Amino acid sequence: MSPRCRVNFNTMIFLVVLQGAAVVLFCNWYYQLSPCDSPPRKGKVHVLLLSSWRSGSSFLGQVFSQHPSVFYLMEPGWHVWTKIEKPGARVLRMAVRDLMRSLYQCDFSVMDSYMPENYNMSTLFMFHHSRALCSPPACSLTRRSDMSNETLCQKKCDSQGLEKVEKACHTYSHVVLKETRFFELESLYPLFQDPNLDLRIVHLVRDPRAVIRSREESAKSFDVDSAIVLEQRNVPAASVQYEVMQEICRSHVRINERAILKPPPFLKGRYKMIRYEDVARNPLKEINDIYDFVGLEMTNQMEEWIYKVTHGKGKGSKKEAFQITSRNANEVSQAWRTLLQHSKVKRIQDLCKGAMSLLGYRTVDSEKEQKRLDIDLLVPREPYEFSWISAKSQRTGSS
Repeated sequence: MSPRCRVNFNTMIFLVVLQGAAVVLFCNWYYQLSPCDSPPRKGKVHVLLLSSWRSGSSFLGQVFSQHPSVFYLMEPGWHVWTKIEKPGARVLRMAVRDLMRSLYQCDFSVMDSYMPENYNMSTLFMFHHSRALCSPPACSLTRRSDMSNETLCQKKCDSQGLEKVEKACHTYSHVVLKETRFFELESLYPLFQDPNLDLRIVHLVRDPRAVIRSREESAKSFDVDSAIVLEQRNVPAASVQYEVMQEICRSHVRINERAILKPPPFLKGRYKMIRYEDVARNPLKEINDIYDFVGLEMTNQMEEWIYKVTHGKGKGSKKEAFQITSRNANEVSQAWRTLLQHSKVKRIQDLCKGAMSLLGYRTVDSEKEQKRLDIDLLVPREPYEFSWISAKSQRTGSS
């Protein structure tokens, strides 16, 4: 080998060593910001609890809200639906979607468009249902490690400003929004594709026969929402609840089929459907599964709280319709079978037949069958998915 080649070779070795040393020095200098030998730190997880009215979403919302890692807001879309005069759901869905995008990123300036003058935290819809808004830095009432008291929060934290809410939002690993105002998934696609968001959907459904029974107890509360769902159509008063239920059932089918049958790539692994009745029967197992899906850990305190609120006595009173109190969750889920007229049951079954089949709810053919609580109307699930073939074969065999 000639001297010239030897020099070039030695020079090349020196340069490689020098480059390696530079990389090591750079890693040491940059380590605290982004360790070279460690994966990047995970950002926030954003969860949409997607459901319909009177489907147990307030309870499941509290399962998130009371968790010490969660910043929770209950139905921020309410502000959009009540601010804009006589709209329809299709017109409003993009406005609700854009509101949610800002809130997921803890930007509350978006609320300016939907709030009255001189607003504060108490102007947020059902603000006292959020433990994070009753805890520092939003409000000093409740320690972040403790369960919140809605009544005390409503009295003591009502005058705080949204700048404290925004500050609080930044301090949690999970931002969870509960919403009842989406009837398809397509309008949410930009949120799934936003690189600043890690969005997961927990889709909560409930037997439509139970939903209609629950809606009847507080029908007047839904007048404005029902008109928007029905696109302000002139519908006879006696038919409003049924037409709303038909649209809700159709929306559950649209959402589930879009997420399960042929989901776009960005939806895969980001959708989980939950039946309220499964949660009522086995709350700890189902809620553990939900926590796993969104990356939360079950705590001893949460386990105790979940057991307490699902193993109380009775079904709850009409006054407690929008409150989370200790009840017997399984009795609540079955209450429609003894309280709802069979003629109404038949009508809902006709309107929601396809959704009930898809979601795993068996129909009843007589009032006697309806009231026999030893007959199970819930189609068993396979792990993580329903056994659609089993459901269809059972229905065929009973017809």
